[in-house]
Amino acid sequence: MEVTTARRWVGDGLLAAVLLVFAMVTTRYAAENQPGTMPLDALSRVLIAVAAVSLAVRRRWPVVTLTVVTVAVSAYLIGGYAYGGIMICFLLAVYTVAVALPLRPAAVAAGAALVAISVHAFVPSVGGPGVEGLVPAAAWVVVPFAVGVTVRLSREATARARADAARRIADDERLRVAQEVHDVVGHGLAAINMQAEIALHLLHRKPEQAEAALTAISRTSKQGLDELRATLMAVRGDEDRAPMPGLGQLPALRDRLAHAGLPVNLAIHGDRPLPDAVDLAAYRIVQEALTNVLRHAGSTSAEVTVTYAANVVELEVTDSGLGGTPPSGQGSGIAGMKERAAALGGELTAGPRAGGGFRVHAVLPVTRS
Repeated sequence: MEVTTARRWVGDGLLAAVLLVFAMVTTRYAAENQPGTMPLDALSRVLIAVAAVSLAVRRRWPVVTLTVVTVAVSAYLIGGYAYGGIMICFLLAVYTVAVALPLRPAAVAAGAALVAISVHAFVPSVGGPGVEGLVPAAAWVVVPFAVGVTVRLSREATARARADAARRIADDERLRVAQEVHDVVGHGLAAINMQAEIALHLLHRKPEQAEAALTAISRTSKQGLDELRATLMAVRGDEDRAPMPGLGQLPALRDRLAHAGLPVNLAIHGDRPLPDAVDLAAYRIVQEALTNVLRHAGSTSAEVTVTYAANVVELEVTDSGLGGTPPSGQGSGIAGMKERAAALGGELTAGPRAGGGFRVHAVLPVTRS
């Protein structure tokens, strides 16, 4: 911020110096081509210098700058001097106010400036044109004011667009993180819940089997925490974070679900490296589909088929459960799976199978890097 401010001060200072030299040089030639005007003298040069130098602080104090420039220009015109470079200073001062201030205060300041520089049109000693002189005087204000307002509105629209874009990015990131946490925590809790019910059921009658279920709970909770930790580290951008899960971890997922009481038959056809985003999305879709089976299907088994093709990876998860759509409001995650697929340009369908059970089918395009 300090560097930007310093650059503005330097830039405005250089602009003021250039306009000072420009006005001093060009006004002399302008006076030669405007008969009847007063020749340049010390007073006119002082007024030109005041108008030009004051522009060095135009963005810091725009209204003060416009006031000083207007007084200098009005005195210059009342003195009968030729139109010249000093009017450029006035144009820039009006423009700066229109850019820097909201419309109403900017219009008030510009209107006061118009009144001030119109005074010379009614001074007989300088041959003022009277009412007819108001039109060119108004042009010196209206034109830079309109340009300044247009620029300010354009900047505000650009700033709003950038803020909206940043807000959308932040919202999308929050949704992505929420989806990741939902998939990790939801899967782990579903497996733990199933194992806990088994342990409670067997605790008194078959304590040795209950102990196995409790051991599985311990193992599942540790794996879930490790995966959640890896997800959060990836969100934070830690360089030494653990790799995000992918289809290569499906055998481990199958084993965890087997301990939770859901046998899963895993079939993989073909093999090829996948982009990280596709690999993660594919794993999460399979994980969420199997979690839904564990929660809702009342199923005794599930089948997962992964098929690698030239440009896509195809996923299919079926079960032998009750079929039908998972109950609403119970976190089925179907919408989340569809969003993951759509975000990669793929598609996902989910619904009951004709022969019973439920089927989730996804096709994800594989973009070559």
